[in-house]
Amino acid sequence: MLDSDISSDLQQQVLEAFRNSTPLRISGSGSKAFLGNPVQGRTTDVTGHRGIVEYDPRELVLTARSGTPLDKIEAALAEANQMLAFEPPHFGPGATLGGTIACGLSGPRRPYSGSARDFVLGCQILNGRGEILRFGGQVMKNVAGYDVSRLMAGAHGTLGIMLETSLKVLPRPAASITVTRECSAEGAISSMSALLGKPYPVDGACFHGEQLYIRISGSAQAVQEARGKIAGDVLADADAFWLALREHRLPFFQHSGALYRVAVKPATPPLNIEGTWLLDWGGAQRWLFSGEDVAAIRHRVALAGGHVTVFRGGEHPVPLFQPLPGPLLAIHQRLKAGFDPDSIFNRGRLYAEL
Repeated sequence: MLDSDISSDLQQQVLEAFRNSTPLRISGSGSKAFLGNPVQGRTTDVTGHRGIVEYDPRELVLTARSGTPLDKIEAALAEANQMLAFEPPHFGPGATLGGTIACGLSGPRRPYSGSARDFVLGCQILNGRGEILRFGGQVMKNVAGYDVSRLMAGAHGTLGIMLETSLKVLPRPAASITVTRECSAEGAISSMSALLGKPYPVDGACFHGEQLYIRISGSAQAVQEARGKIAGDVLADADAFWLALREHRLPFFQHSGALYRVAVKPATPPLNIEGTWLLDWGGAQRWLFSGEDVAAIRHRVALAGGHVTVFRGGEHPVPLFQPLPGPLLAIHQRLKAGFDPDSIFNRGRLYAEL
C-alpha cells in the first residue's frame, strides 16, 4: 500500500475502535514490548507507516514516519556526519522511530546533550477520536506556550498513535576517546559529579565492575586538552563498550531477576540496597539487580530524592512505574481524557488508572 493508504487505514482502525470503545494495542517491531504493563486489545501495527519525509542536513532537522526503522535513520544521518544526540537504545532489530520516542529512552549521552524529549520539534498524531493532529514544527523555536509535541515522548502510546516526528539532529564529534581507571563506587560518583562542573567535553560517564569510564568527545584539540586533565588509560574499542552499555549487552545485564532503573541526583552517595549496581549518566541513572522487595527499594530511593522503575523481569504487581501522587495522577488522567476520551490506546501500559 502507499503510505497515504496506510495512514488512512490506521485512521479507520481508530475511528472504528472509538465508535465501539474497543481497546487497541499499538505495535511496532516489538523491541521494547517488555517495557511497562501488558496491554490487552486489538493489535494496531504501525510498522508499514515508514519513510523519511524530509531531511536537510543544513537545517539539522529530520522528519520521519513512526514505523521508520531507527537504523535507517541513523544511516542517513551518518552519511551527512550527523547523529541523534540522545543516543537512543534499540533493544532489538527493527526498532522504530515511533517506539523510540514513545518510550522516551535515551543513551549514555543523555545528561550531556539532552533527552529524547529535548530533541522533539514537532509531531503528527492520531488521537482517540480518529482525528489527525499536528503539533510543533520543524524549527528549533516554534512554540508559544506549552509544547504539546513533547508530551508524546515517554507516553508509551497512551495518548495517541504517532504518525510523524520532527527531530533536531547534531553533527557527530570530530574526535572521541574514552579513559578508564579502577576506583570505588564512592570515588566514581565524586569524580563524575565533579566533571559536570568542568568545561571539559565529556559526553559519557559510567561506573561498572570497579572501573570508571569517561568518554570525551569534541574537536581534536578539545579532546586532547581534556585528556591531559582526566586521569586514566585510553580504552581500546571504546565504541563497542558504549554500544554494549546502551543496548544492555554488557555482562552486568545478564544477571537473572528483576532489573530496576533507579533515578537519583548524580552526586547521591551509594544507596544502602543489597544487589549488583551499574552507574550511568554520570551517576543519575543507576541499574540494579536485587532480590529485595520493590516497595522497600522504592522507599529507600525516595528518601534519597529519587524514584524507581521495574525495567525488566521479576514477579511484581503493577505499577511497574513509580506510583504517582494524587495531584500528578489527576493531571495525567486529564491529559488522557483530552487525547483519548474512551481510553482505547495502550490501556494500562503505564498505570492501571490510565
